[in-house]
Amino acid sequence: MNNLNSGKVLSESPDHELVRVRDLEFCWGEKTVLNEISFTIMSGQIVAILGKNGAGKTTLIKCLNRVQNPQNGKIEICSKDISRQSLIELSKSVSYVPQSVRTSFPMDVFDVLLLGRRPHISWRTSSEDLEAVSQTLRKFGLENLAFRRFDRLSGGERQRVIIAKAVVQNPRVYLLDEPTSDLDLQHQLLVMEAVTDIVRNSGGSKSVIFAIHDINIAARFSDRVILLHEGRILADGTPSEVITRSNIATVFGVDSEIAPSSSK
Repeated sequence: MNNLNSGKVLSESPDHELVRVRDLEFCWGEKTVLNEISFTIMSGQIVAILGKNGAGKTTLIKCLNRVQNPQNGKIEICSKDISRQSLIELSKSVSYVPQSVRTSFPMDVFDVLLLGRRPHISWRTSSEDLEAVSQTLRKFGLENLAFRRFDRLSGGERQRVIIAKAVVQNPRVYLLDEPTSDLDLQHQLLVMEAVTDIVRNSGGSKSVIFAIHDINIAARFSDRVILLHEGRILADGTPSEVITRSNIATVFGVDSEIAPSSSK
């Protein structure tokens, strides 16, 4: 049976640098969206990019996947400058799930997931590719949708399928932009638990970066939070270090009480 976490990367030791961002700046015209953004993400880390709407979370995720090109700064993923990579080469290291899915693929869900294997298919689909799709369908509870038309699914069902497609791609880095926005509570937990389990069980070879405005999701599923405010990093550390009454008041403009978290 194929293992989605298999491959040479498992021989690499934990704490290997997967993402390195230095002095990133992005502007829309004269409006600065991101300014002086620098951070490093190590293998095995689950990182939440937290902030209110308009803080620059989506733009940052898109810059990491070359959907948007920053005016200044440098981004390296797996020690390679992404600006010098082809999109196919980059897709072997990174998978991306956008905030909303507008494209209506006129194909079955199984075939949509199979598109995620495209960076790894040299000529024809292999039994390993088919098993990877089947395994991912089971992991995300999508077996009953496998032969349904993607364009006839609900918004939440489409979101789960696109996240599963990103997982079957088997990258080193998952980039998820508001991955729970269209999901009910049950499927929010299913999706976040499935993705974080893949990272936890990868032998330290993978990381996930997810943009979110939901403080509770960030606190529950990440082991590191990068808090954006007005296009800059206000705080970077563990959830307990970053999600404080002071920071919540500064970023979200509300008074709050922080309840002790249970062990993950």
